[in-house]
Amino acid sequence: MSTPIIECVPNFSEARRAEVVEAILAAISSVAEVRVLDRHSDLDHNRTVITFVGPPQAVEEAAFRGIARAAELIDLNQHTGEHPRIGATDVVPFVPISGVSMQDCVEIARRVGSRVGNELGIPVYLYEQAATRPERQNLENIRRGQYEALKTEIVTQPERAPDFGPAQLGPAGATVIGARPFLIAFNVYLISDDVSIAEKIAKAVRHSSGGLRFVKALGLLVDGRAQVSMNLTNFHKTPLARVVELIRREAARYGVAIQHSELVGLIPQDALIEAAVWYLQLDQFEAEQVLERRLFLPAQGAAETRGEQLAADTSQQSGEDFLEALAGGRPAPGGGSASAYAAAMAAALAAMVARLTVGKKKYAAVEGEMQTILERAEALRAELTRAVDEDAAAYEAVIAAFRLPKTTPGEEATRAREIEASTLQAAQVPLKVAEMCVKVLELILQVVAHGNQNAISDAGTAGALAAAALSGAGLNVRTNAAGLQDQVLAQQMIGRLKALEEVAGDLQGRIHSEITARGGFSLE
Repeated sequence: MSTPIIECVPNFSEARRAEVVEAILAAISSVAEVRVLDRHSDLDHNRTVITFVGPPQAVEEAAFRGIARAAELIDLNQHTGEHPRIGATDVVPFVPISGVSMQDCVEIARRVGSRVGNELGIPVYLYEQAATRPERQNLENIRRGQYEALKTEIVTQPERAPDFGPAQLGPAGATVIGARPFLIAFNVYLISDDVSIAEKIAKAVRHSSGGLRFVKALGLLVDGRAQVSMNLTNFHKTPLARVVELIRREAARYGVAIQHSELVGLIPQDALIEAAVWYLQLDQFEAEQVLERRLFLPAQGAAETRGEQLAADTSQQSGEDFLEALAGGRPAPGGGSASAYAAAMAAALAAMVARLTVGKKKYAAVEGEMQTILERAEALRAELTRAVDEDAAAYEAVIAAFRLPKTTPGEEATRAREIEASTLQAAQVPLKVAEMCVKVLELILQVVAHGNQNAISDAGTAGALAAAALSGAGLNVRTNAAGLQDQVLAQQMIGRLKALEEVAGDLQGRIHSEITARGGFSLE
């Protein structure tokens, strides 16, 4: 099972006073389990980006301590810099890396936001996946006019009221906190000091003005050079090489060229590999052809490491990304992950029907019941989403175990232990999914019986998905249990699965009866 790891990448409005940056770093590092991976300070931007990781609770505490320290040391009334900003701690994103879901990060963002607003008296806006309003998903909308404009607008315009904290700005400004997938902060410098060229190129590149999807861009003057400053929010869908080449072509229109580029913070290895594959035209390339990857896999803990990396890759995927990975010809993600994904969709539909019921006068009598269903459905959806990654990681661990050397008796014994342990995990994950499928079916029966009648077909679809997910999970339990040496344990798992299937069959029958009764049609 993947170790829970979250990344946090706070941006602080200070780079020119090294002692202030060091004090903020010390506050973050004071949390024992947190590891600072990177620090990037830009004097022209007057901005420092710190990247740190750790278990959820530790990262949550470290983020708060960093925000609190910055509020003590940075006065936005005295701050100048090229980069847009509204706060001493300008933006704080939480990113799922391993063993956690995006929903987990959303909940952390909201807890930290509440604490910053209440304890520090700093206005907080939630953005990206944690946003409470559609217009606040994009950071640019929240940061419109910067600190100077927000000082007035937060008081006079109701739509600028923060999600947490007072509706007025102090010297620390406001802070934007949220949850998002991994992004690449990437800057390209031009052989020119004409900032208007960078602005025109940024407009051509960024998605909001007709450019590349998943690219945000600004034109700035930094170190006497025109700079195209970017955030790439999905390097799989809009590869780094494609962005650079478009900038190169646009720059040529104005008679200039690229001088160099730079990273702000960290970049996933896969993004660099994709760029190398594109430029070298390695059309038949496989990731396992990278020497360091091949050397690392057989090492101690290889199965777990590969599983954690896979979880880090898949936890940030959209639905379309997951389907592409599923169809991609690799053994994982496979049927077990697909079953968990189907069950997560079933839980999501149950939550949807509950939401469509809450607040309706006609269903006032079941308001409390629907609120409870909604909370349980969302919790199950988050857990099943994690199981998508866990199943893929479990199967990758099995593959890695079978690849272990067996040339000596000691190696053969180690290999056998690893195969047994990984196969057991590969059976336990889908068994856990099967258990959650039954819980989802129980919620679906409630929303079919008492929820908004206009959404009864959606509830029925949820039931069909949960049933299919249970069937798929059961196939994976049986397949992996058959490969265990400990057949006593294997039969216990099969017995548990059969009991779940029996309960699920009864729930399905009751769901069908309720749909027939309330929907006015037969499912036969």
